[in-house]
Amino acid sequence: MGSVEERLLPPPPASGAKSGKWEKTYLDVLGVCCSAEVALVERLLKPIDGVRAVTVVVPSRTVIVEHDLAAVSQSHIVKALNKAGLEASVRAYGSSGVVARWPSPYTVASGALLLASLFAPLLPSLRWLALAAACAGAPPMVLRALAAGLALDINALMLVAVAGAAALGDYAEAGAIVFLFTTAEWLETLACTKASAGMSSLMSMVPPTVVLAQTGEVVGVRDVGVGAVVAVRAGEVVPVDGVVVDGQSEVDESSLTGESFPVPKQPQAEVWAGTMNLDGYIAVRTTALADNSTVARMQRLVEAAQNSRSKTQRLVDSCAKYYTPAVVAVAAGVALVPLLLGPRGAQDPKRWFQLALVLLVSACPCALVLSTPVATFCALLRAARMGVLIKGGDVLESLGEIRVAAFDKTGTITKGEF
Repeated sequence: MGSVEERLLPPPPASGAKSGKWEKTYLDVLGVCCSAEVALVERLLKPIDGVRAVTVVVPSRTVIVEHDLAAVSQSHIVKALNKAGLEASVRAYGSSGVVARWPSPYTVASGALLLASLFAPLLPSLRWLALAAACAGAPPMVLRALAAGLALDINALMLVAVAGAAALGDYAEAGAIVFLFTTAEWLETLACTKASAGMSSLMSMVPPTVVLAQTGEVVGVRDVGVGAVVAVRAGEVVPVDGVVVDGQSEVDESSLTGESFPVPKQPQAEVWAGTMNLDGYIAVRTTALADNSTVARMQRLVEAAQNSRSKTQRLVDSCAKYYTPAVVAVAAGVALVPLLLGPRGAQDPKRWFQLALVLLVSACPCALVLSTPVATFCALLRAARMGVLIKGGDVLESLGEIRVAAFDKTGTITKGEF
């Protein structure tokens, strides 16, 4: 391919990546809230026959599954995730991410019951509605905890806190924990999917359909084979990588090179998917399948950047492995204080148990585990919106160590002259 591709992009996938039945499916998985769910998703999907690779992008709550479409369907993958309460859905091709505009039914039911329980001072029997609120919002947490084998993750911590509050008769506190936790998850999802939309915009750079030059037939861009000739009119986005065989025009290649200066195109000139045909008709002979086009490879580069972990993130993740067990141990120690204090502690054991539950809730590891990847993700997103692709978190962090930068085309940078 041309020098643009050779400079910027990694090599195409190994042979077999496009065998006619291998499909890459993008899923919005709202239940992925931290790196603890990565192992859960992989454990659910990798054993399925026909699944070749699973990639989990935690900051955008995206799961990318490469699978044999003839052996396992998208609906089967979604069902496998939803059985664990992960709230998965298929993202349409070209979509930039589905924003959950409304909270889940579990959150709504929990909030309604908790609100009704606030009238318990007027009608004491309504206090039981707070317990019902906890039960109504807990199913997703229970399913995720069971699917994770009751590992010490955030779901297990919340369930222990809810069970403890209910055992002490603090039904309002139990309901409030569930409602606030599920509401926080929903708000976090809104923020993550909004950020994901910017990164995923690469998927919509290429039109989903093309017009065959010989017949005028409209077909899907993924159905166009190598050697097919497609028609590109003025004002349209070039849908495929290829070579001009008829016509002449000027093309805006800024989506790839960052320079909006029009590039003349005559027969035998190369063009790339995602660039804009400005002022003339051209017929383009395809030289690469849609999944191996320049834009598709840029998309894979962005996916790798999203999923890469910087040195700081790896350090945080390694600390988080010990953080949650340490929180549980400290909370257990607080709950056992009455036994250590003897007769003095036995006077108010409930208070110490409540303090232990408060510690479990307030020491949630999600904020610690998510802080670094979300910050990195937002920085990569900001750069992508400005036309700069950064290969990953390690590369991003290394920018802080740069002391001298050398630039080519200084007139373009300083004066805007091409």
